[in-house]
Amino acid sequence: MASKKEDLPEFWKTYEASFEKKLPEGIAETVFVVLDTETTGFSLKNDRMLSIGALRLINGSIPAKDAFEVFLKQTTFDAKTVEIHGILKKGKVKRIEELEGLKILLKLLENNAVIVAHHVGFDVGMINQALVRHGMPKLLNKTLDTAVLFNRSLPRAKRKTDGHYSLDVLCEEFNIPKTDRHTALGDAYITAIAFLRIMDTLKPVSLEQLLKRDRFWEFWKSF
Repeated sequence: MASKKEDLPEFWKTYEASFEKKLPEGIAETVFVVLDTETTGFSLKNDRMLSIGALRLINGSIPAKDAFEVFLKQTTFDAKTVEIHGILKKGKVKRIEELEGLKILLKLLENNAVIVAHHVGFDVGMINQALVRHGMPKLLNKTLDTAVLFNRSLPRAKRKTDGHYSLDVLCEEFNIPKTDRHTALGDAYITAIAFLRIMDTLKPVSLEQLLKRDRFWEFWKSF
């Protein structure tokens, strides 16, 4: 990690400076960035991101111009995971350097956007590991986990003690098509729709109340 703030790249400085803007109090004024990563495996330290998909969710709508999906050049690869995400080590899809992908993502996350993901700790953990590899601090954004929020939206007697649900479970619960399942942007869209359905049930009156409902994955921030 860079030892001096002046050594950090300009795009990180711009991202960091944007957090001088305080989080809004209302849900309608909050910008949520729903994201997903496809990876070579499930080890935060040893595996790498293959692709990043993200979109912005503002007052219940998804501006198409703000959605993106990037595929990253690889030095680490596990052929066994191709059965899940379908991303080959070599192929026709255009790949960019990991640092360039992070630059695009940080631009979307500026101005105190709240990150939403399914099992958010893993995705944020992978992104943080990539940032650290390139000499930058970890993400500054608040986070929400749709697995945890879904659990909290259920009657108390039906909740799981570990709060673990697959994204497929949410697809079945909310009748969401799985057409682009296991692609980064496809899973981000599915997560966004599930998040909106969960919000309809929870009916939070403020962003603070919503954030308080999601504390299960706090331990991931130590990675």
